Amino acid sequence: MTTMIGRVLRDRNAGLYLGAVVVSGFGTSALWLASGIWVKELTGSDGLAALCQLALWAPTLMGPLLGTFADRTRRKPLLVAANLALGVLLLSLFTVDGQDRLWILFAVLLVYGTCGVVTDAAEAALAATAVDKDLLGDFNGLRMSANEGMKLVAPLAGAGLFAAYGGARVALLDAVTFVLAAGMFALLRVRESAPVPDPTPLRARTAEGARFLWGHARLRPLVVAGGLTMLTSGISGATVYAVVEGLGHSPSYTGVLYVVQGAGSVAVGVASGALMRRFGARRFGGAGIVLTGLAAALTALPSDAAVLAGSLTNGVGLPCVLIAGLTAVQRETPDALLGRVSGTASTLMFAPTAVGIAAGAALVESTDFRLLLPVLAGARLLIAAPLLRPRARATSRRPSA
Repeated sequence: MTTMIGRVLRDRNAGLYLGAVVVSGFGTSALWLASGIWVKELTGSDGLAALCQLALWAPTLMGPLLGTFADRTRRKPLLVAANLALGVLLLSLFTVDGQDRLWILFAVLLVYGTCGVVTDAAEAALAATAVDKDLLGDFNGLRMSANEGMKLVAPLAGAGLFAAYGGARVALLDAVTFVLAAGMFALLRVRESAPVPDPTPLRARTAEGARFLWGHARLRPLVVAGGLTMLTSGISGATVYAVVEGLGHSPSYTGVLYVVQGAGSVAVGVASGALMRRFGARRFGGAGIVLTGLAAALTALPSDAAVLAGSLTNGVGLPCVLIAGLTAVQRETPDALLGRVSGTASTLMFAPTAVGIAAGAALVESTDFRLLLPVLAGARLLIAAPLLRPRARATSRRPSA
């Protein structure tokens, strides 16, 4: 494992790519938490605070279409332009100074999420070009570690900056990180030829990516399991402020939970490449989903120690099926389709999060989270079962990703 990770880190393009993920991930994690606290303090509503996450996740519903745009241009210039645009957009949050202007925050978060879908598709396609396919599992694991690792410091930094100076300063921090990320993407040395003009109608090009993914026997089970897991994750995520309140803490304590979750994600991300080579993508993803079920059960307990353990376990388990699915998509998909297929996979895996958050925002107002979370734990065990079930002997026994 150490040798493979060393090979990834010694690669100039991989280092710059991971650096961009680190700095932009820091700002994103800080704003993600601060936006919820911001709304909670202005309105006092757990449901409205949870809708900040909905605004960020909802654009994943358009993943197949937005991924098609990522296939129509060179990916490196697209990433530079999108990061710079987000840096400018975030400055508009300086105008949010009361409940009557919260619509600006939600609008910015919606555009933020839309750009994120496009850049995720472009990043996945660019990584598949810049990194050896044998190292993609390790690279994606390190990318997840770098991104999730920001939860070790960014949420607390964001909460602290919010408490001292307000939400606008957190937005400024995020804007600076996007500018830095744009600079790192600009330094990548990648040869990209301009895509060949395609007269096929946009709808047909978008559908082509969906057909490829859904018809692929190795990709479909991973992506479906990932989507169902993220659906339940959205529901449980909407309960976080209620959980914290039940423990007797202020909303800012959510930062501590995200730090602990980030620590678990960092650990599994570093080990993911080796684990997938050892067990295969299906078992790696399935085992991770089982851990998220355990995490939900622990979070329902009225104990600081249990909730912290649940956050750590969720951090270890949740990335597994996502890393497995993304790596399989990058390895199995032709470059010309990679933006569309990545966008479709992102929709199927992440759009259910938006549905889950919306459902969770409603449920948390009417249902005791200590009843809701055990139900989610059982659902996650059912989701994991098909991935852990042995496949027929007629199929290849070689790990699929």
